[in-house]
Amino acid sequence: MRVLHLGFEDPRMPGAGGGSVRTHEINRRLADKGYHITVLTTRYPGWTERVEDGVRYVPIGYGSGRNRLTRLAAYVARLPFEVSRRRSSVDLVVEDFFAPFSTMAAPLWTQRPTIGVVQWLHARDKARQYKLPLHWIERLGVRKHRRLIAVSQGIAERLKKLNPDVHVDVIGNGVDPCVWSTPPRLGKDVLFIGRLEYGHKGLDLLLQAWSQACSRVEGNLLIAGTGQDEDRLRAAVKEAGLSERVQLLGWLSGATKFRTISEARLVAVPSRHETFGLVAIDALAAGTPVIAFDIPCLREILPAGTGWLVTPFDVTAFAHEIATRYSQPGLEQVAVEGRRFAAGYNWDALADLQAQAYVTALGELNTSQPRQEQLRRAERA
Repeated sequence: MRVLHLGFEDPRMPGAGGGSVRTHEINRRLADKGYHITVLTTRYPGWTERVEDGVRYVPIGYGSGRNRLTRLAAYVARLPFEVSRRRSSVDLVVEDFFAPFSTMAAPLWTQRPTIGVVQWLHARDKARQYKLPLHWIERLGVRKHRRLIAVSQGIAERLKKLNPDVHVDVIGNGVDPCVWSTPPRLGKDVLFIGRLEYGHKGLDLLLQAWSQACSRVEGNLLIAGTGQDEDRLRAAVKEAGLSERVQLLGWLSGATKFRTISEARLVAVPSRHETFGLVAIDALAAGTPVIAFDIPCLREILPAGTGWLVTPFDVTAFAHEIATRYSQPGLEQVAVEGRRFAAGYNWDALADLQAQAYVTALGELNTSQPRQEQLRRAERA
């Protein structure tokens, strides 16, 4: 099968989120099965067209993509043209949903069977932030899809509300196999790892909670990642008088990332919104218990005994949980339970499920192509 994946983020881009990790981990395994996959992404400083693990990456846009706004605008402007020039050599188009409006309603203009992969569905929150009707674009785009893949049951339910007629396969995210070679240890520090987005990732809530909890905790708060709000975060740490108790580690990847997770005592996930929670499942696999707010998608991947869920956005409760669990005896057993649960999130099995979804989608959506297009394809064959 020849797949054109509209992937938006390149996993090599500094600050790239878990969505790009999922895209690559699934695609590299499909490439091993003989799929021919091209991923169109935004440009960024240092971008390069390349083949990595059998997957071709083509950054598109204009210029070097020095900032988020120009990357987004150039990608949106260029994407339909780039798809049109490749469609004759494509069997299936895969549209990754992305911020701030989720979907470009790709089935309307690709002229190929198209399936969406939904790892992001927060246009309503972005609409409040930017005072723009982005959620209406999201709603329209979802209604143009007939088949979607969601990374969690919570997202699947929201998609069905937007489009009751859409078919949604739930295929979650997996754990990097490298994490299993990193032995867990009961460390001293509390860790946040992820994109530095102040509101979405709840960094403001985390700093408030840490200011209440740090006097009862021996270690420091480590914050790993990069993002648009890094300067704002540094200023907030200084303003709160936490400079001696908070360390910013920058962007971590590969073995360094998993070693840092496994050496933490606790991982804090204070997000206001998540579509899956890749950091949480990585932490469980590394043997580090997780504290998170009790929101739908995180609730799915933090069963009892693997970590602790806190009343959403209750800063005092989050602080109490950090201080209490930090010194709680038996954290080693919590780590064992977390690793056992995370073992079910296997990339190989998830890639098999995605391959099945692609084959089914191709068969179903091909029957709905206009008769004239079917004749053209038959002539080319």
